[in-house]
Amino acid sequence: MHRPPTAEAQVAAELADVRPGLVPWYAAELPGARAAVLTRLWRALAHEPLPWLAGRTAGPDGLALRLADGRTLDGPLADPYATDAYVTAVSLDGTAYDDPARLLTALAVPHAAGFAAELAHSVASLALSRAGQPEPSPVWPARDWEWEQRVVDGHPFHPGCRSRPGFSVAEQFAYAPEHRPVVDLGTVPVAAAECLVSGEWPAELRDGGRLLIPVHPWQAAHVLKSPGGGGPSAHPLMSLRTLALPDGPHVKTALSTRLTSSVRDISVYSVGASATLSAFAEGLAAHTDGLLHVTRTLGAATAHSPDLAAVLRESPQRFAAPGEYVLPVAALAATGLPRSPARLAAFVRLALTVGLRLLDLGVALEAHGQNLLVVLSGSGDPLRLVYRDLADIRISPARLARHGIVPPELTGRLITDDVRTLRRKLFGSLVAGALAAVAGSGEALRAALAAALPDLPRTADLAALCEGPLPAKALTLMRLSPRTPGDQWAALPNPFVLEPDTSDQ
Repeated sequence: MHRPPTAEAQVAAELADVRPGLVPWYAAELPGARAAVLTRLWRALAHEPLPWLAGRTAGPDGLALRLADGRTLDGPLADPYATDAYVTAVSLDGTAYDDPARLLTALAVPHAAGFAAELAHSVASLALSRAGQPEPSPVWPARDWEWEQRVVDGHPFHPGCRSRPGFSVAEQFAYAPEHRPVVDLGTVPVAAAECLVSGEWPAELRDGGRLLIPVHPWQAAHVLKSPGGGGPSAHPLMSLRTLALPDGPHVKTALSTRLTSSVRDISVYSVGASATLSAFAEGLAAHTDGLLHVTRTLGAATAHSPDLAAVLRESPQRFAAPGEYVLPVAALAATGLPRSPARLAAFVRLALTVGLRLLDLGVALEAHGQNLLVVLSGSGDPLRLVYRDLADIRISPARLARHGIVPPELTGRLITDDVRTLRRKLFGSLVAGALAAVAGSGEALRAALAAALPDLPRTADLAALCEGPLPAKALTLMRLSPRTPGDQWAALPNPFVLEPDTSDQ
């Protein structure tokens, strides 16, 4: 019986047509890509509340997972904060698997088939991203978008770290930041009366009574079915659908495909809230004694469709003085600097000081490694933070009122006084995400947190962070629960302690 080619084989075949010289490089990168994705999947199996797991037993020889149907998975002890690909194979009832997609297929749990296909694509795309990468330059980039293009591996903890469904190999080379392309954006003219506009829409993106909405070429070809073209050339950033324009601003475009966990469109709600939210956040940053800047939203527009919308945002580059560098936290590992314990502790201290101060005031940032940026001195010391993309923060009117701050005139999902929701938002993105990824291991994270702790603001939120398990998004559970809306959560070992739990869970 004829079987369709695997994702790895399909990418290899397309690569042979597009860039045949990279085929051997791609093949050489596949084992490492499988291990990288398998490591992320094993972290999820070891720590997320998956309903078909009956128990976990940790011992000196590794970790055993009991499935509800009686089968057993065996693998190494799982450091929930490690970023190196240390899992090369796990065993299911004595059969070893080094391929995460095949492992998930063998598990045969509900909704495994769809997620297994995503993992297969993640492996193939990750190997493609790594193939032919230049040696890291010792010269630091002068422009913000160049830092973003140094992030090759994608999300540090999501098994779908490089899954790009709907993108051919040629399209990945044309649009993905790690391949360093220049992207020619399109524009779609829409009558201004038919659009919702927030903030100031620039004159250069107007044509009489019409707005010219910037459109990603992939979106134009696959979703809007329009020829595209007519827009500026731009450099893609980490999120792929956000690009740096030649004159400085960044443009966030709709991209209606699933990258890691989410479909990257732009909701009408977020466009409508953007100007109010931007003005509010800019004022709130004044409460951080200059430690935090927030990039302003210059303008946003939507044709009342999440598939046709754009947001214009100022570049974080404006917050770097001469001799300083501003880069996403996710790019810190690409600086070429050693993971100095003192420098790591300084960064953790800075990030938690700002995050906890804003949380106490009433705002929980979605401070993962893409939204949170750091300003470095010429010698690599962390000086200040920059935050961008306010679409997923959470705002507590009650906390703001306690500090005499007038809440913004907003409703909807951004607004909540629920303490657990606020803490999950910040701790899950900042500590379990950005800080853990920079540290690279649980032990390094624990040491940095311990060094920073004496200088952190003494708040009830800090006490909660130190005392209980650390919340983190259950990224694999969410992909295996397509009918469950919203975020789902895992409870990770407290990184302030990190004492191994050897009990049967």
